[in-house]
Amino acid sequence: MSKKKVVVALGHDALGSNTLAQLDAVRKTAKALADLVEANYQLTITHSNGHQVSMIHKAMTELHRVYTGYTPAPMCVCSAMSQGYVGYDIQNSLKSELLSRGISKPVSTILTQVTVDPYDEAFYDPKKAIGRYMSKEDADIEINKGNYVIETAEGYRRVVAAPQPIDIVEIEAIKLLSDADQVVIACGGGGIPVIEQQHVLKGASAVIEKDCIAGKLASDLRADELLILTSVDYVYLNFEKDHQEPLKNLTLTDARRYIAEGQFGETDMLPKIAAAISYLEAVPHGRVVITSLNKTADAISAKIGTVITA
Repeated sequence: MSKKKVVVALGHDALGSNTLAQLDAVRKTAKALADLVEANYQLTITHSNGHQVSMIHKAMTELHRVYTGYTPAPMCVCSAMSQGYVGYDIQNSLKSELLSRGISKPVSTILTQVTVDPYDEAFYDPKKAIGRYMSKEDADIEINKGNYVIETAEGYRRVVAAPQPIDIVEIEAIKLLSDADQVVIACGGGGIPVIEQQHVLKGASAVIEKDCIAGKLASDLRADELLILTSVDYVYLNFEKDHQEPLKNLTLTDARRYIAEGQFGETDMLPKIAAAISYLEAVPHGRVVITSLNKTADAISAKIGTVITA
């Protein structure tokens, strides 16, 4: 029996919020991923990096504040750093878990760049908060640099754009490893956003939504399934209200209708549903499953989770 290709999108719960918490979290995550390998899936894994890239950005900014000879790292470099160290932890934990089950399989992390349009509307209205809370004085310094800043109850924070992805630069390398039945970790944190200028890739001061790139990656690989692992067992109607209702099955028509009704949270479930729609439009025979990380084994056998089809 040929293996099903599945793109797995890991959320914040799969990674923890700091370096030590991440080590503990990925050991548990590795067990869920190994269950998929044992169930005869070929895995391509992508993941969030919100806590990680924010931590790196804070650290590099503080380094510059203390030692002025060090330059603060731009967002694209912070994204690359987060891809490397998150991939490192997932890669090693999963490899160890597979070997403990008697499975010898290469696990590789690909540092992945994703092109974006410099004229994307998101660059004119950045909303993605990153980094530390700042004083008014520090916020003014950022504004004078040309960066965007918002004021919150806790202080000032820098915000960056979240443009739509155009192309995954390393997609051929990802396909090559995938076709060789290797486990691939790619497009971490949405990918490193870059702008193509006369055949030169320039890092962009932006982030790409993890769910958005998961849909793009699954489409480009012509994956059989897109598995989005999050903090809830199902997609819900009337989420966190008295008449909350789990959705076990969903079609694209249903999904679009519920979006129009405003059923899905703009920063949590809506990006996941949008990713499902973009993938199923490109791969109509595919299937999307949205469920919680600790229910991965049950999701494999369709006992739990929301299943979305064209």
